[in-house]
Formats: sequence, structure tokens, C-alpha cells
Amino acid sequence: MSRDDQDNRSDDDGSDGTGTGIVTRTRTKTKKPSLYKVLLLNDDYTPMDFVVYVLERFFNKPREEATRIMLHVHQKGVGMCGIYTYEIAETKVAQVMNFARQHQHPLQCTMEKE
Repeated sequence: MSRDDQDNRSDDDGSDGTGTGIVTRTRTKTKKPSLYKVLLLNDDYTPMDFVVYVLERFFNKPREEATRIMLHVHQKGVGMCGIYTYEIAETKVAQVMNFARQHQHPLQCTMEKE
């Protein structure tokens, strides 16, 4: 191809020849939600069987694990039931507290940021 042929050639890409454009795409970075530990607190009045039942019902723990957690709460004063996002942890705390009150037990359940 001669130099004259290159100068007379038209652009087939439809651009006006003013330059190239760069398209940038903004990616939104999703942040992982904060996690919260749900804790049971020991008291001298709530029956151990009731605590095991609460762990099975609201935290889906098998009997052996629920018993182990209950004994930990009994001996150490506090025990972790699970780690959840804020909304789930808040719901579980409310469910446990309401269930304990309905059965006239002073069981306390709280949550704290991990």
C-alpha cells in the first residue's frame, strides 16, 4: 500500500477520528455485614433442661452440643449460642427472651459484636 492510498482511506469504524474513548465501569464493592455473637447468661433459677431445649429449638443445636453449651454457661456464667448477622442475632435474642418469659424463667440472652 502506498502512502497516498493510506491518506485517502476512510475509517470503517464510524469514528470521527478525534481519538479513542475509554469506558470505565464503576464496580460497587459490597461489604460483608458485621457479625454478632448471641450469648446466654447463667442464672440460678432456669432449669438446665429448659436451657438445652432453647438451644435445640432456637439455635438448631443437637442434644449433645446443646448440653455442652448449657454446662459451659452453668460453669462459666456465659456461653455462645452462635454467630449471626445483626438482624438474625436480634431476632434470636428476642425469641429466647420471649420464650423464657412465657415459661416464667429469668433466662437472659444478649448479643455483642464479634
